[in-house]
Amino acid sequence: MSMNQSNNQIIKKNLLIICRGAGDLATGIIHRLHRAGHRVIALETDYPAAIRRQVSFCEAVYDGSAAVEGVTARLVPALADAETDTETYSGINDTPAAHIASEKWDSSAIEAVLEAGEVPLLIDPKGESIELLKPDVVVDAIIAKKNLGTTINMAQLVIGVGPGFTAGHDVHLVIESMRGHNLARIITDGMAQPNTGVPGNIAGFTSERVIHAPAAGYIHDVRKIGDIVQKGDEIARIYPDKESYDNALFEYVPVNATITGIIRGLIREGYYFREGFKIADIDPRESELTNCFTISDKARSIAGSVLEAVSAFEHGVKIY
Repeated sequence: MSMNQSNNQIIKKNLLIICRGAGDLATGIIHRLHRAGHRVIALETDYPAAIRRQVSFCEAVYDGSAAVEGVTARLVPALADAETDTETYSGINDTPAAHIASEKWDSSAIEAVLEAGEVPLLIDPKGESIELLKPDVVVDAIIAKKNLGTTINMAQLVIGVGPGFTAGHDVHLVIESMRGHNLARIITDGMAQPNTGVPGNIAGFTSERVIHAPAAGYIHDVRKIGDIVQKGDEIARIYPDKESYDNALFEYVPVNATITGIIRGLIREGYYFREGFKIADIDPRESELTNCFTISDKARSIAGSVLEAVSAFEHGVKIY
């Protein structure tokens, strides 16, 4: 395999696209772009907190790899730490030293993952690798409801998903992420709709189907994603400190199902969070078990618009 002279250059076959974020919505985008033949690299934080873990490539941070609907994302350690053991780690925000981001990554390791038909995932919350790898397109799908450092000069095409970006200012294009008539609309001037704080309506339920932590602490999952639960069932326990968690002491706060349905999302075992943190999601449609393990309609809609924008850019069609 031939490589460019610079250690920080990736061979560009088709477009090289970097996606900031690898949660469930970002995973839908990454999956679509990858299936369309593009070379996609995902960037994540060192302690991702995905709820819909079965359909989130960010789980590769903990497990070394994550497969979603036939596509695999694989963790590429930072160059300075590449020789550190990268065995599987299970939780407690205990990401191994090999996974901590440094200023540079080995492009040959990234290239090897791309050549294997997989998606390289880097722990790079600040996007430092973007300058090193020089992608054609950058997509910010962190879904932080604000811009966490993405700028319009990061690539020839920069796309922001959801609120927090202004088309023509900090990104070239914005993709609407609010459910409704304008979901996935490509915005060429201005911003997406502001975050309302109200989850999308599923079978008549909105806020009730999303569970936020009643206390700060470490979570022990009593139930798992895909389980059918009744309203009031205990689905998890929150221990106030590491000692209580490690020893399963009696001092804990129970987390109960807020509605009857299927646990569609549940934060990773042992994760530490503050009170009010989003930790679970219940789908009231008990017949929709497979939805827990497949990319959502919302993610696919947004991904389609990102692919449209990328395809227009690739073929020289100016849409902004």
